[in-house]
Amino acid sequence: MTGRHYLVTGHTGFKGAWLTMLLRAQGHRVSGYALDPIPGALFTTARVHELLEADIRADVRDSGAVRRAMDAVRPDVVIHLAAQPIVRESYRDPAGTVETNVIGTMNVLEASRFVDSVRAQLIITTDKVYRNVGRVEGYREDEALGAADPYSTSKAMADLLVQSWVKSFDGPPTAVARGGNVIGGGDNASDRLLPDLIRAFAESRTAQLRFPDAVRPWQHVLDCLDGYLTIAEALLDGQGTGEWNIGPGAESFVTVGAVADHAMLRWGGAAVWEREPVPQPAEAGLLAIDPDKAMRELNWCSRLLYPESLDWTVDWERAVDAGEDPRAVSESQITQYIDRSNT
Repeated sequence: MTGRHYLVTGHTGFKGAWLTMLLRAQGHRVSGYALDPIPGALFTTARVHELLEADIRADVRDSGAVRRAMDAVRPDVVIHLAAQPIVRESYRDPAGTVETNVIGTMNVLEASRFVDSVRAQLIITTDKVYRNVGRVEGYREDEALGAADPYSTSKAMADLLVQSWVKSFDGPPTAVARGGNVIGGGDNASDRLLPDLIRAFAESRTAQLRFPDAVRPWQHVLDCLDGYLTIAEALLDGQGTGEWNIGPGAESFVTVGAVADHAMLRWGGAAVWEREPVPQPAEAGLLAIDPDKAMRELNWCSRLLYPESLDWTVDWERAVDAGEDPRAVSESQITQYIDRSNT
């Protein structure tokens, strides 16, 4: 196969599985480094391991293992997705969250600078790195970082670490991507809105929403990943360093409750939700990022606007719930997405 060789950390996760399938559809080679997938993960149901040149199972906190993997794979491009991504889990295990998200990032940075095959490196953080003052306008890349919960703080630390590392050491061209709230078929992680809704709908249970009035920028996973790959291409072309917001426009800033209502109607049947009565750990009520820099400088934008991104997500879940093959449904949507991007 022609194309570049990508090393994706966190390839067994939701984004990692979609990214692997997208890269292969674009003609690239892919290797992965991650922990084992959680039960029922898209990586497993879609047989993503079949698409990999190397499927390395190890902890990103293990610096020796990361270095050995980088030496063995010798990728052209590194995309670092591996993380502890759940806010509520960060309250349960703050130390583990920091170790994974900060020390793990350092291990990837240090491994890549000693492998001369690496021509571009993209580190994924999150929209939650910004100091949230409840502003309606999206936060720009040059605004202050700062966070309240352990997860967001760990990602802000990783973000600052990358910026410092780039200034301090010689290494491959490196950028940071701050992604927004992503949705898409096959996400089965706990404590995420769409997976929790879909599980409840499929089991004819009443879905429980922790913060139905919270506003989030909803973006399809393929749009987010397309943004990541656009940055990677810019790095390979001698541009693209620095920090980038990859998120949807203001039309996709929608309340959790409104998303649940739309998903409920799209799913059909007896789907229903209610506000969860038990008090929950604090999360941001309003959080949005401004993707204008990527739109202006990289000519990137989301292709699937809300509610189409939500429709694609629910339609994927309904098709698989009806017995269709997860790989086939995923690849069909990827083909549709690539065709749309080329028009």
